Amino acid sequence: MSRSALVENVMAMLEDAGFLVSDRCAIRPKSFDIAARRGEDVLLLKILGNIDAFDAQTGGEMRRLGTYLNATPIVIGLRTRDEELKPGVVYFRHGVPVLSPDTAMDLFVEEVPPLIYAAPGGLYVNIDSEILADVREDRDWSLGRLAKELGVSRRTVSKYEDGMDASVEVAAELEDLFDAPLTSPVSVLDGAEEVRDDEPTPDDPDVAPEDEPIVTVFTRIGFEVHPTDRAPFKSVNESDDQHGQVLAGHSAFTETAEKRARIMSSVGEVTRTRSVYVVDELRRESVEGTALIEKEEMENIEDAVDLRDLIMERGEDREEVA
Repeated sequence: MSRSALVENVMAMLEDAGFLVSDRCAIRPKSFDIAARRGEDVLLLKILGNIDAFDAQTGGEMRRLGTYLNATPIVIGLRTRDEELKPGVVYFRHGVPVLSPDTAMDLFVEEVPPLIYAAPGGLYVNIDSEILADVREDRDWSLGRLAKELGVSRRTVSKYEDGMDASVEVAAELEDLFDAPLTSPVSVLDGAEEVRDDEPTPDDPDVAPEDEPIVTVFTRIGFEVHPTDRAPFKSVNESDDQHGQVLAGHSAFTETAEKRARIMSSVGEVTRTRSVYVVDELRRESVEGTALIEKEEMENIEDAVDLRDLIMERGEDREEVA
């Protein structure tokens, strides 16, 4: 299956599952392919045939964007090296959860979360430590008795009851021994933080010299600016008050800039953010809801209220952000 066909299939699957799905980010470089929202769940998705193509720089960018936009970064892929991704298993690349299309279908359409995750050494599951301790005590088994049944040390059983996860084989044996469900799902929509490696998120990239005047304006009027590296927008700008978040881009108004502005509007609709594109020369006022502002006009903005009003006036062809 081609990557384009895979992206289209994933978009259709998410729409069938009730997600609002953004336009595809069909420009390069790009840290994610689509954004999607259902209720309060917001996703940033990278879709690949071979997940080995997912590098650390892209992973870091997706994790940063997930933090700023209150979204879960996810990779959906078919294989790694020469091996197909197993259904029902959560993998990880650079701190980002990775799912096969079948696993994604189960999670988003059938609403059946995965129980298994891959980590160095094999496949593992979350053991509900409290239930395990309860069923062992109800059976009147000592830690040593259970350890003997499992063929492990008493210390290992104690660790299971303290919250350590178990291999798939041990978990299956535990459930057979006690005839009770002891595993808990992997919380993919929370970033699977309970099972993924604690890999620190890289710092924001440096501001490009040509974007420094725009960053200066956002900072001066009270926004915290987060530059991006591979997103369709140059920065995510956050305000602590009612002005919310603004996605911003900046360049001459070329055909590529128009595409970026269109994608920014679509992503902004999903993530409930406004978008603005600063251009060298103003030829029109908006692109599908992304407000266009001339650079000199931007530099003369005095406060966040002026910017908000200008964005809303020029981007009025887009519905209000919920």
